[in-house]
Amino acid sequence: MTTSPSERGVSLGMPELPAPAYPDDVRARLETDAREIIARYPDSRSALLPLLHLVQAEEGHVTRTGMQFCADVLELTTAEVTAVATFYTMYRRRPSGDYQVGVCTNTLCAVMGGDAIFSELQEHLGVGNGETTDDGKVTLEHIECNAACDFAPVVMVNWEFFDNQTPDTAKRLVDDLRAGRPVEPTRGAPLCTFKETARILAGFPDERPGAVEASGGAGPASLVGLRLARGETAPARVVHPREGSSQDGDGAPQDRGAPEPSPSEHPSSHDAPQDTSASDPAHPAGPAAEEGE
Repeated sequence: MTTSPSERGVSLGMPELPAPAYPDDVRARLETDAREIIARYPDSRSALLPLLHLVQAEEGHVTRTGMQFCADVLELTTAEVTAVATFYTMYRRRPSGDYQVGVCTNTLCAVMGGDAIFSELQEHLGVGNGETTDDGKVTLEHIECNAACDFAPVVMVNWEFFDNQTPDTAKRLVDDLRAGRPVEPTRGAPLCTFKETARILAGFPDERPGAVEASGGAGPASLVGLRLARGETAPARVVHPREGSSQDGDGAPQDRGAPEPSPSEHPSSHDAPQDTSASDPAHPAGPAAEEGE
């Protein structure tokens, strides 16, 4: 007696019940999309990641039905598909919100206020990490580095950037999302729902007006160091947020009444170096005292 590739993924012990099948019209549509995805790769197995995004775009998370579908079209076992789907956090294993709100709590964002943002959003929304609001609009989670440290603290919604956030701006953001008010990311493509995002990640074009033109490109703060290294701009202006004083690149005080440079000409205030024991004469660092001294 032979078994299908998907059935070979059943673990030992009590056999799992078969996953419910997609309706015929849905499966036919997904098979058409799957063939297009698989054709991009010399080895069909390489199409598993985008196929998981495809089935996630159908139901908003990767279901047993979706994993069974991937196993069938790629001739893999369900165990092989499940291993991948459970490894990557981008694949949701349970129903989640239309908007995945991720607060970066990695080191830089955390010390710049990410921890406070995450804590206040939990209280404001009444949910914990990885939980979804009762209206099904917002899923909140803390996430690791988004490669946007120049704009810390950063919040992402469906993988679009919202830079330089505070607890108040983050709370307004989630309130707007829940109320259906327009929300514009700081940079990048216009915001769309999580299902729409998943289909784009599966490799299908974003056909919304202006979406392609708005995608990509680094923000001004990310380009400051590059331009300085090329000698394209004057030394960056340094701002000390605590004292309110400012200096130009050679340490001379700058006139506080002078016009502010544009964001592309200097880093944001929280990029200013702070005094350390090595640079602050008032607090010199000495050798560690021997025990008993």
